[in-house]
Amino acid sequence: MPDVIADPETDPRATYAVDPARVRALTARVVASGEPLTTHTPMTGAPLATLPTATAADVAVAVDRARAAQRRWAAVPVAERTRRLLALHDLVLTRQSELLDLVQLESGKARSHAFEEVADVAIVARYYARRGPAHLADEPHLGVFPVLTRSTEHHRPKGVVGIVSPWNYPLSLAVTDALPALVAGNAVVLRPDPRGSLPALAAVDLPVEAGFPADLVQVVLGGADTGAAVVERTDYVCFTGSTATGRAVAAAAGRRLVGASLELGGKNSVYVADDADLRRAVPGVLRACFASAGQLCVSAERLLLHERVAHEFLGRFLEAVSAVRLSTGLHWDADMGSLVGPAQLERVLAHVDDAVAKGATVLAGGRARPDVGPYVVEPTVLAGVTSAMACRDEETFGPVVAVHRVADDDAAVALANDTEYGLNASVWTRDTRRGRALAARIEAGTVNVNEGYAAAWGSIGSPMGGMKASGLGRRHGREGILKYTEAQNVSVQGLVNIADLPGLRGASYARALTGALRAMRAARLP
Repeated sequence: MPDVIADPETDPRATYAVDPARVRALTARVVASGEPLTTHTPMTGAPLATLPTATAADVAVAVDRARAAQRRWAAVPVAERTRRLLALHDLVLTRQSELLDLVQLESGKARSHAFEEVADVAIVARYYARRGPAHLADEPHLGVFPVLTRSTEHHRPKGVVGIVSPWNYPLSLAVTDALPALVAGNAVVLRPDPRGSLPALAAVDLPVEAGFPADLVQVVLGGADTGAAVVERTDYVCFTGSTATGRAVAAAAGRRLVGASLELGGKNSVYVADDADLRRAVPGVLRACFASAGQLCVSAERLLLHERVAHEFLGRFLEAVSAVRLSTGLHWDADMGSLVGPAQLERVLAHVDDAVAKGATVLAGGRARPDVGPYVVEPTVLAGVTSAMACRDEETFGPVVAVHRVADDDAAVALANDTEYGLNASVWTRDTRRGRALAARIEAGTVNVNEGYAAAWGSIGSPMGGMKASGLGRRHGREGILKYTEAQNVSVQGLVNIADLPGLRGASYARALTGALRAMRAARLP
């Protein structure tokens, strides 16, 4: 693997942003025989790394290795599996400096937003270390005849779980979906997005250091073909990405009759009610709209303002937007970083230009900032957005939010639900009872009251996922681990079986069973 792709004497961007020796160490265990792929950092446009890619045959090898390791791993007691997560929790916090650098270099996001990923991995590791055994424990149920029949529900591992993770959260979404799968007794084959491979590679070394078997997590690198090969060969699929690709993943899994969980697109709304505390709402909405430069599935792209507070809120909000510090540096002194690359830059600017051409007004931002970084766009606030404009209903996935004034709560709920998506929403009100009532009416998998997204995302004990075109299944909590298992019912009949009692045949059997059923109803048994 070459250490440079051009002469640094003539091209100052020619040297790799990550030491090639470090890249070779990170990729030492991957199965790859495909054409090398060179990636670039959105921070400067400089070459980032040259990565070995996997063919479909390489994916088959990786799955076979994982399957062999899984058979041994499934025999390890759950309590022993979970203990290793606490070691991983400590490792990710200790090694955060390099992980933060890699996340920033690949995604372009600000360091504070990169830290959200480190914290997320630690929180998920701790949660499943503490709660995993209880979630996976055998569950006794009443048999058809109490006392006479004993029924137990067991949770058996699926086998090899395929995870296809996205570029926007390259550390968090590569690792946190894998941890419950491992605790449940599965192996994992991970295909991170090519624009998010290095943090995933660095992170999957940590489970090995924490005591997980080396072959239990396999990483294969490459594009859509590699991801498709993972989907076609694994026993369960976890995918995070666009709705269009998610539909294709679901169809492929369906043909093989294997399960899939999908977190897909969103067109998320934040509603500022007339009684909202604007001192809290302004910075909170700012984070909801512009964290990770809007490249977050749960980012807000619609800002719904009650008409009684719209003027005051906008005055404060636009002032805060104008003060956002933009940077592509590996430091903490930035509020927002870069988009991930040229395609995303083109999409974001196209949405803004389309809206302006059709009559929308730019209240803030709206421009690219090549002086800061090649793919940086200012945080942008639009007014007058209509259904004729692409950004009204399509996911922009960038730092663009459209302002809509609403007359009351009913209008806010109607607008929040007027989308094919249903991933996340946010409600700001001093009256938390009102906030909960509004949340119950919004068609979204998560709704935050007086927070943008972190409250729901960080509450790992509760499920996280989308309604409508935003996906299937859930991550986090009990659902987030049991989806990686097969529920098995083992029922043991005791010494007496009513059907075998002397004289109980035909009508007499029916009478006896009828009496037993009435008795169980009277005893209030389920």
